[in-house]
Amino acid sequence: MKPFVFSTTKSIISEIGAVKRIAEICATLDISKPLVVTDQGIIDIGLIQSIDSAFKAAGKEYCCFDQVVADPPEHVVLSAVAHAKEHEVDGVIGFGGGSSLDTAKLVALLANSDEQLADIYGVDAITGKRLPLILIPTTAGTGSEVTPIAIVTTGDTTKAGVVSAELLPDIALLDASLTLGLPSHVTAATGIDAMVHAIEAYTSAIKKNPYSDLLAKQALTLLSNNIVEATFYGSNVEARQAMLLGACLAGQAFANAPVAAVHALAYPLGGHFHIPHGLSNALVLVHVMNFNLSHSANLYAELAPSISDSINLDGSNVQIAQALIDFIAGLIKQLQLPVTLAALGIQESDIDTLAKDAMLQTRLLVNNPKPVTLEDVKQIYRQAHEGID
Repeated sequence: MKPFVFSTTKSIISEIGAVKRIAEICATLDISKPLVVTDQGIIDIGLIQSIDSAFKAAGKEYCCFDQVVADPPEHVVLSAVAHAKEHEVDGVIGFGGGSSLDTAKLVALLANSDEQLADIYGVDAITGKRLPLILIPTTAGTGSEVTPIAIVTTGDTTKAGVVSAELLPDIALLDASLTLGLPSHVTAATGIDAMVHAIEAYTSAIKKNPYSDLLAKQALTLLSNNIVEATFYGSNVEARQAMLLGACLAGQAFANAPVAAVHALAYPLGGHFHIPHGLSNALVLVHVMNFNLSHSANLYAELAPSISDSINLDGSNVQIAQALIDFIAGLIKQLQLPVTLAALGIQESDIDTLAKDAMLQTRLLVNNPKPVTLEDVKQIYRQAHEGID
């Protein structure tokens, strides 16, 4: 067995309605004046009331920064840091989707140290210590609440990551009552995103390990068994809670066995065409899996029973793996997600630019089970342009 290191969030609370105890949970970390980092959408749909009511009931004050946007640019992160310093907060609560959670991680660090955002991009460049940090996801997808990663938009089409165990929060709080208002297409796309995390962690070329394998399999069972119900019958809180836990387990898996080519090809779709990350993953997932089949058939076959008992396990590993890929293709269609790049206005003439940008994602491509060339990436994008058969 290869040596490995497994790191994750210190404490995970998985409980429907747990947000009502947020003031009590803050007290366990000696947080008396937290900053809630969120986005305007959370405010507009009234979801912030769950936090507000809980603090008011406890007679506690809090501050709020609600200007996070999807794929947060540097100036938004820095504005949030300035807000935290101005109000002299002593803890941070990330509340929302992956962008809000990623921003909260960086605010907790930069509000408590003299480091500059520009100096901490990359792996383990952080030298300071963060404020106490609680992350509360309102979507079941990114797993950001258990990953040591924060992604920032650094230019018109470019992103950079900050990777450090210092970004892992003290507490991740999983409360499905916060996800009941999610639109079906968001539930579907973020759910597929979480499944991608688990699949890529299980096939990760370098850091795959027994812990991440167990988590990936259990994540896929929870996600695949509940994603249709959560998408089309969104008031089913038990299905929603299972999706949240599945996304969390997948996040723990890929935080330790990193993702690969699916994400490398998804990022340029977001950067150039502002396609949500989960949908970007869904658009290229099947085509990357088909590309990897020659190197990952055994691993895909091992995952098949975790994903569906309807997959025929008779035959060779290649046949089982292909059946798994076909099942996932059918699932994406069943969830009524777009299945072609063309349907989203992307032209064949855009493929060269997308491919060049994908090849820049070297920290991801190195994890892919099969080496990837520029021509390979172009061919995968062409297949994604035409869509799932």
